[in-house]
Amino acid sequence: MTEKYRPNKDEYYWNIAKETAQRSNCMATKVGAIIVKDDQIVSTGYNGAPRGTKDCFERGGCLRRELNVPSGTQYEICRSVHAEQNAIINAARAGVALLGATLFMYLVKRTPNGDKFVTSAPCFICRKMMINAGITRFVGNDNDGKITSKNMDEWIKEWNEGDLFDSSKSYDSKYTKEEFEAMKKKD
Repeated sequence: MTEKYRPNKDEYYWNIAKETAQRSNCMATKVGAIIVKDDQIVSTGYNGAPRGTKDCFERGGCLRRELNVPSGTQYEICRSVHAEQNAIINAARAGVALLGATLFMYLVKRTPNGDKFVTSAPCFICRKMMINAGITRFVGNDNDGKITSKNMDEWIKEWNEGDLFDSSKSYDSKYTKEEFEAMKKKD
C-alpha cells in the first residue's frame, strides 16, 4: 500500500491561511492570516475593508493605485486592514491572548494574468503589532510559493542592529497603468 502524503504542521496551517485569503477584497493583493497557539487555530484574518464599509471593488478602484502610491508606503491611504492586523483584532474581540503564538500568512499579488507569489513579509506596522501581541514566530511564503519562517527574536535583533524602517524588503505590488486598468475591468 502506498503511503499518502501528509503535510507537516507548517504546510497544514499555511494552507488554511491560503483558504482564508480567498475572502480578501483588496484589488492589489490576496492575503490570509491565521494565528495558532498550542496547536489550535485561535484567530483568522484576511485583508479587506473594515466591517460594514465599501471595499475597492465596490468603489470601482484602488485609491493607492489611482494616486500612484509606492508599495510599502502611506498605509493610511489604503481602504483595507491588513490580514495580520485583522487576525490580531479578531483575537482581541474574542478575548484570546496571543503570547507564544505563531502567525501563518499566505500572500499573492493579483495580476491581470492571475495570482503571482510575492514574498510574504509583514509591513513594519504589522511586525510591531505582532511583537507587542506576543506572537513569537511568523510563517509565510517566498516568491516561489515555498514556505519560510522567522522568529520574532530575529526581527527584534535585526532592528536593534539596523533600522526599523529598512526599506530593502518592499513589496512587488506596484502596477503599471495598463495592469491597473486591466484589473479594474476584470473584477
